[in-house]
Amino acid sequence: MSTRGRASDLNRCPILHGALHLMTVTRPATNAYDSARYALANRWDPSHLRRIDELVDLGPSDSVLEVGCGVGHLTKRLALRGIDVTGVDANPNASELADTHRVLAMHAEDLEFPDATFDAVLSVHALEHIPPLERALSEIARVLKFGGTAVFIYPAEPIRGLYAIPTSVILHGTPFRAREVHCHKLWPTKMQGLMEPLGMTEAHREFTLLRSPQYVSVFQKVPGPTRVA
Repeated sequence: MSTRGRASDLNRCPILHGALHLMTVTRPATNAYDSARYALANRWDPSHLRRIDELVDLGPSDSVLEVGCGVGHLTKRLALRGIDVTGVDANPNASELADTHRVLAMHAEDLEFPDATFDAVLSVHALEHIPPLERALSEIARVLKFGGTAVFIYPAEPIRGLYAIPTSVILHGTPFRAREVHCHKLWPTKMQGLMEPLGMTEAHREFTLLRSPQYVSVFQKVPGPTRVA
């Protein structure tokens, strides 16, 4: 379908057209994740663990950080395998409600770990929520060991905030602040451009269809200047 055809369809649907217009003109992005309701609303999705298993080989000798872990569904299941895993989330309610002691309240843009601490960093549907994304990615690269792997899974949104409408209702009581929930529209080439200056080289990218369209980007931390193919 052409762009003109999609625009015509939106014009024939005043409610959807109005909703998308309001999403476009909302106020600047903010972080309002201090919400117990939001922490509890994120249910366990077994497909996340299956995807991580397909993308990176983790074992008991590995130290792993999950960024944006929520109440720790994935963190807990990795820990049950004997993996030394820590989960962090900006929502202070997440650590309080988690059923694992491995979840800490912490902002991704200010990770309280020494340099080169982790063999792998995982982030599943979290990067798009972080207003200072470049700072967060810099912190992720900093705490990752040389030779380590970063795995990012994030929404493939045709319009920023489109898949965040339910979360907007939970956090703000309205669907029209979804663009404050998803602060960024990301895709693999954009992620590559953000990560390569940090000494991270792209190892894998893909587009997948699970419950909703999503991208996967996998990077490895390499010493010295990054070589761009």
